[in-house]
Amino acid sequence: MKIEKIDHICFAVKDLEATKKIYKDHFSLTPTFEYVADSEKIKVARYYIGEVAVEFMESTSPEGEVAKFIESRGEGAFLISYKVDDLAGAMEELRAKNVKLIDNKPRELFGNRYAFVHHPNKLHGVLTELLEGDFDINK
Repeated sequence: MKIEKIDHICFAVKDLEATKKIYKDHFSLTPTFEYVADSEKIKVARYYIGEVAVEFMESTSPEGEVAKFIESRGEGAFLISYKVDDLAGAMEELRAKNVKLIDNKPRELFGNRYAFVHHPNKLHGVLTELLEGDFDINK
């Protein structure tokens, strides 16, 4: 598996609008773009800091993974996403190493394919995502 770069880091927040205001007031940052992913039950503000994106995610449902995370752990670092050159190959390589994946097959969002690696407790509390493709909300 070739990890090309850190694609994005996500933080779970209770109030996306309040978070955006703090980042604008304190750091003069505005989101590069925002989106809602109904399949993941989240609304997101994405900021690019150099090549790495930082996302703040608010759950759109009490049953969403972000809402569950905040309920059990509070707001904070939720996910790191590594861009890989070949997602299917990376998943197969991890399976060969007896790494249990959350996803048996890739998910898709905005033209990207991605998959989550085993339970975050195995990776020191941070959910890890492998991503193939270039993020484009127009797809």
